[in-house]
Amino acid sequence: MSGELFRQMAGVEMLHVLYRGGPPAPTDVIAGQVQVMFVTMSSSIEYITTGTLRALAVTAAMRSQALPEIPTMGEFFPGYEASQRDGVGVPKSTPADIVDKLNKEINAGLADPKIKAKLTDLSGTAFGSSAADFGKLIAEDTSKWATVIRAANIKVE
Repeated sequence: MSGELFRQMAGVEMLHVLYRGGPPAPTDVIAGQVQVMFVTMSSSIEYITTGTLRALAVTAAMRSQALPEIPTMGEFFPGYEASQRDGVGVPKSTPADIVDKLNKEINAGLADPKIKAKLTDLSGTAFGSSAADFGKLIAEDTSKWATVIRAANIKVE
């Protein structure tokens, strides 16, 4: 999806090559079988840090703490942002005081320097927020990607 967003914003033609899992993609880029890939940083950072692959940009809104010298796509295409987001959810019927307590404890954990360092080592960045803000982010992402899917006429197979 991040490659499709790039294709739409840059106005370029690209052929999407589907891989079963992440490892074959870097191998094919290294071998010259494909010219570019959009993959998670965790599956490519080893290739980047050893110089086997050249990172052109990160798709997140902010530069990576793991590779701060690599620009964001948004620096070239303002408004471009494609991030993998992980979060914690509970059933809708969970009492508000439990949601608030869980949110407080999770945010405290994400603020811990040891946890932040470990996430950086894993090519991640910790962002704590409120349950309401996370819900808003999910709604915004759903709308954004639905627009990309419609524009590309992507169908479920």
